[in-house]
Amino acid sequence: MKNIKNIDKTIFILTILFCIFGCVMILSASSASTLLRYNKPSFHFFIRQIVAIGIGTFIGFFLLFISIRKYYLFPYLLVGIIIVLLIYVLYAGKVGGNARSWIPIGIFNFQPSEAAKTIQIIFMGFFYHFLHKNKCKKMFLYFIPVVVGLIMAYLIYLESDFGGAFMLMGITMMVFISVPYIWKNRWKLIKASIIPILLIGIVFITNKEKILSNKKLQRFNYKNPCQRYDEETGYQVCNGFIAISNGGLFGVGLGKSSQKFLYLPESHTDFIFPIIVEETGVLVGILIIIGYFIYLYKFIKISKESLSLRNRIIAYGVFWYFAFHIIINLGGVLALIPLTGVPLPLLSYGGSFTMNVIILLFIIQRIVIENKKMRLNKAIDKI
Repeated sequence: MKNIKNIDKTIFILTILFCIFGCVMILSASSASTLLRYNKPSFHFFIRQIVAIGIGTFIGFFLLFISIRKYYLFPYLLVGIIIVLLIYVLYAGKVGGNARSWIPIGIFNFQPSEAAKTIQIIFMGFFYHFLHKNKCKKMFLYFIPVVVGLIMAYLIYLESDFGGAFMLMGITMMVFISVPYIWKNRWKLIKASIIPILLIGIVFITNKEKILSNKKLQRFNYKNPCQRYDEETGYQVCNGFIAISNGGLFGVGLGKSSQKFLYLPESHTDFIFPIIVEETGVLVGILIIIGYFIYLYKFIKISKESLSLRNRIIAYGVFWYFAFHIIINLGGVLALIPLTGVPLPLLSYGGSFTMNVIILLFIIQRIVIENKKMRLNKAIDKI
């Protein structure tokens, strides 16, 4: 119980508010599509989201009472397991949303690509902590987590999940450059990377039609969506604009969205933000963005306060995990960047995604507890 008293109260309250509001909005946003498209009861996705939050909370609560350093070799083992699962899903996975990304487990579907991001963050924290502790100066060893990230990202890309692959590599690279030894030698690294990056760029540009399908290439044409209504990305984003326009400052009222009636095909997942604004208004949309900024501020603060490099890297990884999801989702639905099908933390429906978000938030709380203990022990040693 002492551990619970030491958690970050702001993150705790914010998470409860986001979870409750997210579940309510998933129920509202999916009420039409569950009946008309999936032939399921209107509360189908609502119940599944609650179950995902429950499972994530159960696992997270267990982790809250375990010191992160006691994970020992577990993160390394998980990397091996998740790579095997990512290979397995390519051949025997369940197809959904044009991607073969799920493994059916009873009535649920497990998405290894979501777990891969969480595992990669923890793995990088442990691996770089080990190198730092042993004062390793062999540059090639620092690239091992990057290679692991590349392997996982490539396997995710083969599932036709471009957004997931980009996310994982984005998190990997941002954590990589934050490692003290890499940051200290960043100019050497930049000079050494210029030619390989140029070569990769040339290969991509000259072979983009082979690397990316026409459907993926269309996603890079993201401007003026309402003038491209006949294209998939055009009509999705355009209907998102209509939803936001309908909402105005105060919204049309909870459950009264018109765009959720199959105008927005992913109204309860990737496009839940336009439905939220349509029903509750732009002011609530702004409050949501402020809430996310509070999360990001807290993660950076917790990372900086960590005396352990392992915990510092994990907290920093969680920061980028949230930041990428928020920026890519909102940027996509607002036609600021290409649409890649990335969900919004704690608001979008997604069982595996939600479970991983909840677990990461509990790990963050564990880091907060350990930071307080370390500062207390340091203060006692000075007496």
